[in-house]
Amino acid sequence: MCLVGPLWRKFVVIEVAMLGAWVRVRGTRAYISGHVACNRDGTLAKPLGKVGTEVSPEQGYASARLVALAHLASLKRAVGNLDRVTAWLRVFAMVNVAPGFNETPLVTNGYSDLILELYGPDTGAHARSSIGMAIPLNAPVNCEAEVEIDG
Repeated sequence: MCLVGPLWRKFVVIEVAMLGAWVRVRGTRAYISGHVACNRDGTLAKPLGKVGTEVSPEQGYASARLVALAHLASLKRAVGNLDRVTAWLRVFAMVNVAPGFNETPLVTNGYSDLILELYGPDTGAHARSSIGMAIPLNAPVNCEAEVEIDG
């Protein structure tokens, strides 16, 4: 699933073809697998490529926001209601970087900023790593996350 809209409570959930278990719920924790930015039809969102050459840092930031939306969609499918999230605990962001590009945190801010906008600092604040590497499918950003949910 992908989400579209200004705030998650107003999002329209769009079903897309996604294979596999994207969220593992265990007790009060939900572990969200790596996601990349997607379109409504489930295809990879453009642009694709390395941040710092084919993709600008601003485009990378926008891609990271789309990854957060994809996480929210998968999380909603797994737990039923996004109001069950009591804390965003950890985000591990991987940015597809060109040689010499070292501003991965600025790209990853797209993800974190959206989560903080939606959940506020008490629930949305999270630990985060942002590293540069080659990403499968040539996607600009791939993130994993862990959240706490109510029992």
